[in-house]
Amino acid sequence: MNAFTLLALLSVIAVVALFLALAGFLFAINAELERIGGESKGYGAKASFLSKIRMGVRAIEVQTGVIAPQVTKLNGGLTSVRDGLAAIDANLAGVIANVSRQEAR
Repeated sequence: MNAFTLLALLSVIAVVALFLALAGFLFAINAELERIGGESKGYGAKASFLSKIRMGVRAIEVQTGVIAPQVTKLNGGLTSVRDGLAAIDANLAGVIANVSRQEAR
């Protein structure tokens, strides 16, 4: 068996191992999603877990919808605070400059 054949065989084994691992994880994810899928609805069919996720995302969207107007008000208030702090900074810089000049005399 030459090196090329050995490398080809190892590549095939690696690809098969990768697909087996992928299939195993997909089955595990599917089992977990079916476990949280919901109660049975007629004829033994379970409620769709995707619909539950969609409803949850919609609930989050509705509950956080009131944040946007409050953030706008908060930004306005913080802008005023920023401007006030800039004025204080300018005044303190003037005080420091005057004190430095006075100490130099």
